[in-house]
Amino acid sequence: MSSALHSTRVIAPTGVIEATLIIADGKIRDVLHGRTEQEGIPFESVGDKVIMPGVIDAHVHINEPGRTEWEGFETATKAAAAGGITTLIEMPLNASPVTTTVEALKFKLDAAKGKLHVNVGFYGGVVPSNINDLDGLLNAGVFGIKAFLTHSGIDEFPNVTEADLRRAMPILKKHDARLLVHCELETMPAPRPTDPRSYQQYLASRPAQWETDAIALMIRLSEEFDVHVHIVHVSAAEALPLIRDAKRRGLRITAETCPHYLVFCAEEIPDGATEFKCAPPIRERANNELLWEALKDLPTGQAGGTLDFVATDHSPAPPDIKEQESGDFMKAWGGIAGLQFLLPAFWTGAKERGFSLEAVARLLCEQPGQFLGLKQKGRIAPGCDADLVVWDPEASFVVKEEMIQHRHKLTPYSGLILSGVIEQTIVGGTMVLHHGSFVKSTLSALQKWN
Repeated sequence: MSSALHSTRVIAPTGVIEATLIIADGKIRDVLHGRTEQEGIPFESVGDKVIMPGVIDAHVHINEPGRTEWEGFETATKAAAAGGITTLIEMPLNASPVTTTVEALKFKLDAAKGKLHVNVGFYGGVVPSNINDLDGLLNAGVFGIKAFLTHSGIDEFPNVTEADLRRAMPILKKHDARLLVHCELETMPAPRPTDPRSYQQYLASRPAQWETDAIALMIRLSEEFDVHVHIVHVSAAEALPLIRDAKRRGLRITAETCPHYLVFCAEEIPDGATEFKCAPPIRERANNELLWEALKDLPTGQAGGTLDFVATDHSPAPPDIKEQESGDFMKAWGGIAGLQFLLPAFWTGAKERGFSLEAVARLLCEQPGQFLGLKQKGRIAPGCDADLVVWDPEASFVVKEEMIQHRHKLTPYSGLILSGVIEQTIVGGTMVLHHGSFVKSTLSALQKWN
């Protein structure tokens, strides 16, 4: 059965156009300019609401199995669908067991069965003890390998050293695999907070130099081994010149930032407000404006701008683990719950800074799709997957607890007025969200697409 979906604002590779999409067998069969109704094909027009490729979130922690009480596949993928995300890639830690072996990956795949409302793929991880397991993980179809250069927060997922990475890099090179790196290196002493409730003291305890020193190391290793290194959650503006220079020299470096580094600023975070704790930390307004400017850098060829795309790094935890009662930043779990709000949070700040709808689609859909090798996702064109979001960029809403689909409702976005209301989320041509109501889907986990 074919269907037709029309809008006066469809974000196509050529720009925003009026078009009718013909959808069949989970694909976009055709993109017809203007309003076109064909006999025998059910037709729907959404007027001037925007039809955009489904958002692709390349950095999500779901925590199932083992810590499903933090967040599970059912709640996470419902939150994703509610936010217009049609594909997400899940990180290898916070679940138990961590995804550092093929057996652990199979365990996670089994845990996901029957619970997915959107497409889900997986990364593997590298730790000092599993270098010999990387071949198997990459052959099993993970989308890349994740490493930490500092303590991950989970003892089962210890950080790697430069020596460990030098053992892993030839394996990654053989598979032409992506290495995703949490870049903080404790290369200089930092003040230990005397007041654990003070956000400013927590911020000072993780200085920007930790981030820049780590990124400089990864650029050197990428150049030496010719391995694609991806810098996750860039927070420090001091790192931007390093990334720009590496890209200018043609190195295989990509980088992302997150909405919380763009929307929030350190000057406005109250003491004790541990829902804002993450690592690297949210920095000052002037720093964050430079991140916004870096997102405006235009892509060159197949490479993105200085920052290639935006991802959530959704990393939730129960309120007690976030130390909500004590407000202790040093003890609280470091992670932001924000999966559902990627598109509206980003758009709220982006429209104020002159970003176009096309730029939003590039940074939330096309570029993460290219990074992941998902050639049939992230664009609206004939032959692409019919993964779509219909949304109203002029409408706004207040983030209220009753609308939050995450397992736990604690998020720094609570109470904010955000622009961009999601009206429909379509995955593989199937409606999974329609004006706030969910339609149960039967999706399987993704494997790497070459």
